[in-house]
Amino acid sequence: MIQTILQRFDESLRVLSASREALAAPLAEAAEIVIGAVRSGKAVFVFGNGGSAADAQHIAAELVGRYLAERRAIRAVALSTDTSILTAVANDYGFDRVFVRQLEALGAAGDVAVAISTSGNSANVVAALEEARRVGMKTIAFTGPDGGKCAELSDVLLAVPAGDQPTPRIQEVHQVLYHTLCELVEAAVLAED
Repeated sequence: MIQTILQRFDESLRVLSASREALAAPLAEAAEIVIGAVRSGKAVFVFGNGGSAADAQHIAAELVGRYLAERRAIRAVALSTDTSILTAVANDYGFDRVFVRQLEALGAAGDVAVAISTSGNSANVVAALEEARRVGMKTIAFTGPDGGKCAELSDVLLAVPAGDQPTPRIQEVHQVLYHTLCELVEAAVLAED
């Protein structure tokens, strides 16, 4: 057991180190997009499936509530939280439309769509990014190594250079990335208030 534990830490550290070098500049760019939207009174919509849905909720909670400091609330919505909408849309239109339909109802030009998909190919996430672009939203995607289909639909791609490492290593880096994003956005809001 100890050997497995040490191995997992080593794997995580390797992927974190590679991500530090590759993703600092794109993460700063993503922060500028979110900060610009917040300054303009726009909203941030976050979405993903499974563990990424939980991450979407985590991001929205940090922005609406607070991350590290007391400040005004930031307009952020996780599109994976309303079970009535999710089940109605999945039943009536198909699961691929559960995020699209919400963006049709709530999204507007200048808002930000934040997609989370370790494969970069989740059909409902890809469809939502397509809708976000159609509406005129800025798009940010947190993905695994090659970005999948999300790559071509993102203004900023945060593709974790995980090599052949499994999904958990990618998700661990996603958490560092989105915590840092929340910190940067929060600092900008505090500086203005």
